[in-house]
Amino acid sequence: MTLHLTGDTDADALLSENPFALLVGMLLDQQIAMETAFAGPAKIRDRIGALDPATIARYDADALVDVFRQSPAVHRFPGSMAKRVQEIAAVIVSNWNGDTASIWTADNPTGPEILNRLKALPGFGEQKAKIFLALLGKRLGVDANGWREASAPYGEKGSFRSVADIVDPESLTRVRETKRAAKAAAKA
Repeated sequence: MTLHLTGDTDADALLSENPFALLVGMLLDQQIAMETAFAGPAKIRDRIGALDPATIARYDADALVDVFRQSPAVHRFPGSMAKRVQEIAAVIVSNWNGDTASIWTADNPTGPEILNRLKALPGFGEQKAKIFLALLGKRLGVDANGWREASAPYGEKGSFRSVADIVDPESLTRVRETKRAAKAAAKA
């Protein structure tokens, strides 16, 4: 299945084909527009020639910050986000043999197990882990037992709460409207 998160065919194809790219996009999705965050992995790949955990983990840290700073920037906080991306790459190399997808496939994990594996990653708190689990279930066909419950409320059928619910421009608009309404309700 091809994801449609960035508005850029090449960046979306990378997210759809490369589990590490998708995980990095989710990691970058904070304090910037979602499309910019998920286009970040393609920028990194284009600038260094590869996007895999081993390459990123061993890349010179200062040089990676420079990669993030190049215009257009990968993220508005290039130093801290380059460091987080490098940290998550190192964890995938050391704990998952460099295979990002094994986080959600190794030993046939349940939804709650996948959630715990995601929360153990640098930069992945409870909410980000739940959203990513919902993305795996809703868009990539990961059918681990209990994934919907573990990702609640993001795994809910027919919802428009997060990136997990975006399939086209209309659903993106609906997700943004839901987020705006939630923020307004929280302020009230």
